[in-house]
Amino acid sequence: MAGNSKRQGAVRNADKKKKPTVGSGGNRRDALAGKGPTPKATERPGHVAKKREDAKERAAAKEAARRPHKNRRRSEQTGEVVAGRNPVAEALAAGVPALKLHIQRSIDSDPRIKQAMAAALTLGIPIAEHSRDDLTDLCDGVVHQGIALSVAPYEYADFEDLLGLGTDRRPALLIALDGITDTRNLGAIIRSAAAFGGTGIVIPNRRSASVTAAAWRTSAGALAHVPVAQVTNLTRSIEAAKSAGFMTVGLAGESSTPLGEVDLGSEPVMLVIGSEGKGLGRLVAQSCDFRVGIPISDRVESLNAGVAAGIALYAVVAGRPGA
Repeated sequence: MAGNSKRQGAVRNADKKKKPTVGSGGNRRDALAGKGPTPKATERPGHVAKKREDAKERAAAKEAARRPHKNRRRSEQTGEVVAGRNPVAEALAAGVPALKLHIQRSIDSDPRIKQAMAAALTLGIPIAEHSRDDLTDLCDGVVHQGIALSVAPYEYADFEDLLGLGTDRRPALLIALDGITDTRNLGAIIRSAAAFGGTGIVIPNRRSASVTAAAWRTSAGALAHVPVAQVTNLTRSIEAAKSAGFMTVGLAGESSTPLGEVDLGSEPVMLVIGSEGKGLGRLVAQSCDFRVGIPISDRVESLNAGVAAGIALYAVVAGRPGA
């Protein structure tokens, strides 16, 4: 019952009263700090969810390091990589300046790869073996068929040097290209230039095909004999050529003056060729001394730039004294 002092333990025994003790003065209590909210499972060291999350991050980092970003492009200063059995074989046969031949391990039994390795050894090109994944990384994901070739960057000539390449016996013959964006057309034009005594090629450094392995292959090795210069402004380069004594001739499909009717004499000539679709740019065309055309049948609207360049180069050479 409440208030029943006779109940056992209801009244403290005075003999057993607790004696005062020395305490901490609350220091220990005040020193205690809460641990805060319970962290997520993925943030607790040793928790299975944390281990699983760490494993995912390690796998993602490994994959990112193994495979470069799809949008990453090689700098022109580091050259390019030719991938595939036929392209590599053609590049080696064309004398493309190569740095190294890359072969996938355990695939050298293929006859084309054996042939490429033999050609590389003959040319003194180092050969390196790679795993399939490493070779795929080297080629930026392009199908490589177990073989690739690292190509050295092309060393462009100085435009001013091209202006002084002619001689009294063989006047300079430069070919300036306006808006030629197909590397195969570029290679074909360089090949025609080599065949008809061209002394150099001039291309803009923007909106124009540059010298790549594809251009090397299409030129069939002619790039080793015909220098190419890149210029910032083609119109200013044409004016510079005129100041240096060149006769500048623009190939324009709409012109009613046939190329064969222009007397080029024995002066240095710069032949300016535009793209198949747009032709010469307005300022480029206005800068030329002459604008001439190639007579063709009404059944054909225009000629491929590479074909037109070959015909024009032949006409220039044939019209010169002593040709």
